[in-house]
Amino acid sequence: MKGRYGLIGRKLGHSYSPQIHALIGDYEYKLYPMEEEAIPSFLQGDFDGMNVTIPYKETVMPFLSEISPEARRIGSVNTLVRNADGSLTGHNTDYFGFSWILGDSTAFVGKKALILGSGGASKTVQAVLGDRGVPYVVVSRSSEENYENLHRHADAELIVNTTPVGMFPDVEAAPLNLSLFPRCRLVLDLIYNPAKTSLMLQADALGIENRGGIGMLSAQAVKAAELWGLRDPSASDPVAMIAENVQRDMKSIALIGMPGCGKTSIGQKLAEMTG
Repeated sequence: MKGRYGLIGRKLGHSYSPQIHALIGDYEYKLYPMEEEAIPSFLQGDFDGMNVTIPYKETVMPFLSEISPEARRIGSVNTLVRNADGSLTGHNTDYFGFSWILGDSTAFVGKKALILGSGGASKTVQAVLGDRGVPYVVVSRSSEENYENLHRHADAELIVNTTPVGMFPDVEAAPLNLSLFPRCRLVLDLIYNPAKTSLMLQADALGIENRGGIGMLSAQAVKAAELWGLRDPSASDPVAMIAENVQRDMKSIALIGMPGCGKTSIGQKLAEMTG
């Protein structure tokens, strides 16, 4: 067993992180839900590395001896590394995660991107797009650019949802109507539960390429494992495989019918076909 690793946050019952890290390597990775007042003493405890999720990505920063340039620029930390002297260094591997799902962005250089939401995830997206030369507009309920004047941005070619709108259990909600954006070519939704959000289903219906948040979650976990020294950065990229494995477990098929109509037989055949 190589050290002690895990995830701290307030509510973690929905987390797929242990499943993802189990696919990365053989090391202990647990969930540590806690209230904010428990964080200072926990950070002094016996662990080698931690991921940090909402609402503590900024809370942990005053307790760190060093913060990476990316994390400092974004203003949040989601990965902690225990140094040899016992101190902690903070990183933001969400930057790498979003970069992974964005992929080759050369087609969007100089084109308008619309970022929905202004929280911590939005700041990460802003940093990546800024570094890639993609101009963006941030839309939030309380800003000058809000959901009442989306018509100003009908020319957006990339739309990124960083809000929780559409997250389980309110899966029928969508942050906007994609039909208002005739030039949109790519939709990225950072939500990973459900695997296909209402926004992504809209994109499917309109023939717009779209990707969900499970790839970002998997990619940031791989980068965290590299920072912890648990994975060779030069090894082949496992993110697509990890995301596919996790999504297969997330998805389900419902069979509905009268008794004796063949649900069991069909279910067994589907299991053979899909694994």
